[in-house]
Amino acid sequence: MASEDVKQSESAVSTIVNLAEEAKLARARETVVKAPNYAVLSICKSLVAGGVAGGVSRTAVAPLERLKILLQVQNPHNIKYNGTIQGLKYIWRTEGFRGLFKGNGTNCARIVPNSAVKFFSYEQASNGILLLYRQQTGNEDAQLTPLLRLGAGACAGIIAMSATYPMDMVRGRITVQTEKSPYQYRGMFHALSTVLREEGPRALYKGWLPSVIGVVPYVGLNFAVYESLKDWLIKSKPFGIVDENELSVTTRLACGAAAGTVGQTVAYPLDVIRRRMQMVGWHNAASVVTGDGRGKAPLEYNGMVDAFRKTVRHEGFGALYKGLIPNSVKVVPSIAIAFVTYEMVKDILGVEIRISD
Repeated sequence: MASEDVKQSESAVSTIVNLAEEAKLARARETVVKAPNYAVLSICKSLVAGGVAGGVSRTAVAPLERLKILLQVQNPHNIKYNGTIQGLKYIWRTEGFRGLFKGNGTNCARIVPNSAVKFFSYEQASNGILLLYRQQTGNEDAQLTPLLRLGAGACAGIIAMSATYPMDMVRGRITVQTEKSPYQYRGMFHALSTVLREEGPRALYKGWLPSVIGVVPYVGLNFAVYESLKDWLIKSKPFGIVDENELSVTTRLACGAAAGTVGQTVAYPLDVIRRRMQMVGWHNAASVVTGDGRGKAPLEYNGMVDAFRKTVRHEGFGALYKGLIPNSVKVVPSIAIAFVTYEMVKDILGVEIRISD
């Protein structure tokens, strides 16, 4: 979600770079003749780079991602995971090495198209917003402000999250099932077909609303903070950097880490509510949402506000930040790796046809 994505999120990503200045940088290079299919190649390049960035970054932090979700939906009457280190050790002891990566295949299958659509949507949205902004101001050299970047990032996050939300919903359920679960989803397609058959099509979008709301602070701030930091480094020249091409991998990593930390902290409560709403209606889960009062029956939520109210009433305000520590540990390298991987893959895939002397 709100997280990842929005997060994404779960998210969010729930992975993410502003390409609004790409045209300006291209004009500063050597004279280049664009082939007729240049636009198609550029689009494909953005999609491939975004997909690779999302898959690589999520796989690198898969154990922490699974532990975060387990902590978010864990029944407090039957606590198995009590902290980051203990939780990882418990998973290793009870489920082995493969248990640390449970649900990662589905996550990668979701995050690759999600990231690809997100990066591509952001590029298109930022270019369109920049064009309108320049027309309104009459300044052909105007650049996107942080607020405009936030809007472009939010649009991209909502489009990408909505397109792949059913995959995220079943990914969450596959992630929390254990070897002792009375019923096992055998994979993403089996989970999708089972939920559709037993709970109806609307069930595939449980928790969608908090995800949409979480997109704005999570994905939007990721884009805005990352690009604003890069612009500040270039304009203020604290390290003698005068061009974006001079930014080192370490510098880009630091910018991505800062952006990810800000985004995930602001939007995290929405990610918790989203996950809990996704579990509602799944009667065979071994780890379920909190019990009502002293009872152990799983709660039923009537919507996002009801989920917030019941979570705070029965578990306290701190329950909205369950799993924040492993999420904080994972989100920094995850988003930073996504940023750097995306730009590196785009450089590798770059193709130019030069004029011969």
